[in-house]
Amino acid sequence: MTDMRQITIQATDIEALAEAEGRIACLIPGDGKLGTGARRLNRLTKGAVQRAVDSERFAKMKEGDLLSLAFPVGLAAEGVDLVKLDRRCDAQDARMAGGAIGRAAGTKALTVLAENGRHTEEVVLGVALRSYEFTARKSEPGETPKPAVIHCAKPEDVEAAALPRLAVAEGSLFTRDLVNEPANVLNTVEFAERLKGLSDLGVEVEVLDEAKMEELGMGAFLAVSVGSETPAQFVVMKWNGGGDEAPLALVGKGVVFDTGGISIKPSAGMESMTMDMGGAGTVAGTMRALAKRKAKANVVGLVGLVENMPDGRAYRPGDVLTSMKGDTIEVISTDAEGRLVLADVLWYAQQTFKPSGIIDLATLTGACIVALGNDNAAVFASDDAFGGKLLNAAKAEGEGAWRLPFGKPYADLIKSDIADIKNSGGRAAGTITAAEFLKCFVEDDVPWCHIDIAGVATTSKDTGLAPKGATGWGVRTLDRLVRDGFETE
Repeated sequence: MTDMRQITIQATDIEALAEAEGRIACLIPGDGKLGTGARRLNRLTKGAVQRAVDSERFAKMKEGDLLSLAFPVGLAAEGVDLVKLDRRCDAQDARMAGGAIGRAAGTKALTVLAENGRHTEEVVLGVALRSYEFTARKSEPGETPKPAVIHCAKPEDVEAAALPRLAVAEGSLFTRDLVNEPANVLNTVEFAERLKGLSDLGVEVEVLDEAKMEELGMGAFLAVSVGSETPAQFVVMKWNGGGDEAPLALVGKGVVFDTGGISIKPSAGMESMTMDMGGAGTVAGTMRALAKRKAKANVVGLVGLVENMPDGRAYRPGDVLTSMKGDTIEVISTDAEGRLVLADVLWYAQQTFKPSGIIDLATLTGACIVALGNDNAAVFASDDAFGGKLLNAAKAEGEGAWRLPFGKPYADLIKSDIADIKNSGGRAAGTITAAEFLKCFVEDDVPWCHIDIAGVATTSKDTGLAPKGATGWGVRTLDRLVRDGFETE
C-alpha cells in the first residue's frame, strides 16, 4: 500500500517555527486577525505575513484558498502557505483547506499552524488525502511524503478526533491503490491476496473459489469468468465489532478488467477499464477503515472478483443463465456483466447473513456518467429511511450523490420473452434499468441501496482531495453511515 503521510499533533510551539523545514501552512480567518503562531511567523518574516493578509488578493480569496510566500526571509522553510479559513467554518471547508495544504506541500516536510480553529481533525484528513500519489508502477517510485506536524491549542482533543479520520484516510488510500493498479498486476488472485491481508487488522477473510461458487449455483457470476485465464474469486470480509445484531452488508463489483466480452467495447478508452473493480475497491477500503478505528458495529463486505474477456469458451449474447436465486437471465449484452456478478453476490449475502441492510457499489453503467457527469454517484433505495441516511452521510462527507427512481415502466424494459429477466434494457434509462435488474435479487423486506459510481470512482483531473486517477469515493460516506447509524454504545 502507498505510504500515507505520518501526521502528529502537538501543542503550538512558536519557537520551533524558525527551523521548521519544507513548508509551513498557517490558517488565517477571513477578518485577517493573526493568531499566536501567525504573529510569530510575521515577526520572523519581517512583516511579510501581515502584508500578504492585508493584500487585495487575500481579500478576494474564498474559504480554503491558499496564498503562498516563496523562500521567506527569516525561516528555514522554503515556503509559507496562508490558508483562508474562518473560525466558524464547516467541516467541508476545513477538509478542503487541508487538501490545499497537502497539495502545496507535495512530499516535503510540513508544519501546520491550526491555532484555535474548528474542525482541525478535518484539516488533518484533507492533508492526508491530498498527500497521496500513486507511483508504484513507475521505474523510480515517488518519494514518500515527509511527516507533518499539526500545532494547535488543544492537542489531546484534536488527536482524539483525528485518529478515526486518519483511519478513514488510510482506507481511502487503500481503495485508490486498488483502483489505480493495472489489470496485469491486480488480477483476481492478487486482489484476493491483498484482501487476505486485512486479517492482520482483525477482519475475518474467506475466499470462495469457482468450485465452491458452482456448488452454490452461482451461474450468473461464473458465466462472466469463463472467458478469462484467471479464475473468479469471491471474497467475504467480516468485521465483528458490535454485539449480536445482524450485520450491515456491503457488496462490491470487482471486474478487474472489462473488455465487454463478446459484446466487445470500442478500443478507444478501453485502457480505463482497469477501474471496473471500483465498487469492490470501495468495499475493501471501508472494511480497512472500520477495522483500523475498531468500529463498534458488525459489517460484512462481499466482493465478486472476475475478468470479462472474449474467448472461445466465453458466454454469448442469447445465452440463458441460471442465477443462485434460481431466476433465469437472458443475456442481451456480455458488456452488462457487472449486474450478473452482483446478482449472485447479493443473493448470497441475504441467504448467508440475514443482514439488517445491504448497500452495493459498482461502476455499473456509462449511462450514469451521461446522466450525472463526474460529480455525483447515482443512488437507488428500496427503503426511503435507509436511502435518506446514506444520502445524509454522503452530504456530510462532501461526496456527491443523487437519488434516481425505480418504477414499473423501467422494470418492464428488462422483461424477457424466453427467460425470467434479461440483463439489458437497451440505451434508454440504462442506469435505472440496471438498478431494476439488481432489485430482482433483493428480498422485499431487506432495506437496500444501489450506488452506481461509474462517474466518480476516478477523475481525469486533480481535485481538492485527490490527484488525477482513483478518488476512493464512498469510503468516507460508508464509514460515516456506519458511525452514525450502526455502531453500538
